[in-house]
Amino acid sequence: MPHTQAPNHAGDADDKRLNRHIGIVGLLFTAVGSIIGSGWLFGALNAAEIAGPASILAWALGGIMIAFLALCYAELGTMFPVSGGVVRFPHFAFGSFASYTLGWITWLAVASTTSIEVLAALQYSTNYLPWLERLEDGVPVLTGPGFAVAVGMLALFSLVNVIGIRWFARLNNVLVWWKLVIILGVIAAFLFTAFEGANFNGGISDHSDAGGFMPFGWSGVFASIATAGIVFSYLGFRQGVELAGETRNPQRNVPIAVIGSVLITGVIYVALQVAFIGALPKEALGHGWAHIGTSFTGGLDHIAATYGPLAALSLNLGLVWLAVLLYIDAFVSPADTGLIYTTVTARISYAMGRNGNAPAALARVNRRGVPWVSVIVTFMAGIVFLLPFPGWQKLVGFVTSATVLSFGSGPLALLALRRQLPDHKRPFRLPAVKVFAYLGFLSSNLIVYWSGWDIVWKLMLAVLIGYVVLALHEGIRHRHTPNLELRSGSWVLVWLAGLTVISWLGEYPALSRHAGNTGQIGYGWAIAVIAVFSLLVMAMATALRLPPGRVHDHLREPVPDRPAMHEPGP
Repeated sequence: MPHTQAPNHAGDADDKRLNRHIGIVGLLFTAVGSIIGSGWLFGALNAAEIAGPASILAWALGGIMIAFLALCYAELGTMFPVSGGVVRFPHFAFGSFASYTLGWITWLAVASTTSIEVLAALQYSTNYLPWLERLEDGVPVLTGPGFAVAVGMLALFSLVNVIGIRWFARLNNVLVWWKLVIILGVIAAFLFTAFEGANFNGGISDHSDAGGFMPFGWSGVFASIATAGIVFSYLGFRQGVELAGETRNPQRNVPIAVIGSVLITGVIYVALQVAFIGALPKEALGHGWAHIGTSFTGGLDHIAATYGPLAALSLNLGLVWLAVLLYIDAFVSPADTGLIYTTVTARISYAMGRNGNAPAALARVNRRGVPWVSVIVTFMAGIVFLLPFPGWQKLVGFVTSATVLSFGSGPLALLALRRQLPDHKRPFRLPAVKVFAYLGFLSSNLIVYWSGWDIVWKLMLAVLIGYVVLALHEGIRHRHTPNLELRSGSWVLVWLAGLTVISWLGEYPALSRHAGNTGQIGYGWAIAVIAVFSLLVMAMATALRLPPGRVHDHLREPVPDRPAMHEPGP
């Protein structure tokens, strides 16, 4: 069977019911706006506590690792400009079982991210609306009225999405300009108001924990990448892929949005970390980097720093006007990102409905081109995720690992599709594809490992719950679900099991908690083990890829229980 040019059914027939109302600026700003959410509001302090001044390297390294993944998705996103691409790409290359597993992980990550952004907005707001949250064992939790406000925010996000993607894009463009002005203003204010170069060598303190540029070694740098909110802050690049089916000229717009958003925000984040460390007052390092959160506030209430570290530092420096702007932005930035993730979560469940391994109702689209059933499900899930989540930082490690794990399939799908569809049109063709795909997959696995066993075992438990849901779905609707294509997706089980075992055997010097891992593999050796393991999984996935004919079938397959072109709905 000759490999002729395949019609782009995935981009044209699949998602023609979705309106293409997002231009190049709208798509780039959607990615940038998603990246600049709550991460920068808390990440600078968290990263400094874990890695010291070397947190600057952590932001740069984290951006590079995410860029490797972004490059892979830039090619995939232009090949198949479909909504929910992170879930659809493994479906095309490896079949239903692989796409379900990764879709479940992705959906959990993005659905909980919306709730995280709402929590971040309310956490800063508690400084002037103290009835929103209270401290329990030093951790902010929602009060009853605070929970009601959080639900109201989720409802507002859903309403904007149901109205239509055009209004979403217009609103988001305005909010992104606001966020860029604020974060750049913070950087400039900190740099020109108070910049102490000695802080980058441990400051004036003789305390051993505060000495040197890298007080906790490379383990602190790597741990901060995964757990301090660094990678979490970059994950919004995906919006350039997830909304590819709703943008004009995706061949041009998707690569610019995906790669450009990482580059722009990477420079901003590194500059912010430099400005933050340089602006810390002398007393901040009196008890070491691990305790700067309780030291830099001076005469301010420590609770204020807990709810808003950047605003507390601004007040300490006498920048009252900046603190006011930060308190406003601390609501606007996470709220905008929450709005974006509501949009994306709905597109992920839409994609799973399109793949056929989730209820077909999730793929229903109303006359405005919005997957309205998925929006409603997203709203309900957001409420559930609000219930068990105690504060922002407690959630970042889990969401980071889940999201990066789902991204890890992209490089493998890219390599498989290079062989399955060699003649398919690729408006953006990644050079040295094997090298970049390997680096992207390796980066994904390392970030998951660096998050620590305490996060990894919970993530894998969530995956097992997903398989229970799949089994129930198969049992109830067996005649209406597609072939799982277990052989082509079996590498997923080897991948997840291997990461679990390596994490359990590994050690984490920079993470104080001990959650049952054995520590038999040293931190440096674990990186080497993961490097070899990643290569083996990549080879296995490439070997087990679907045959080209089956890929063409997936590209042509209609929506299960296909609804009418314009359905009644919200």
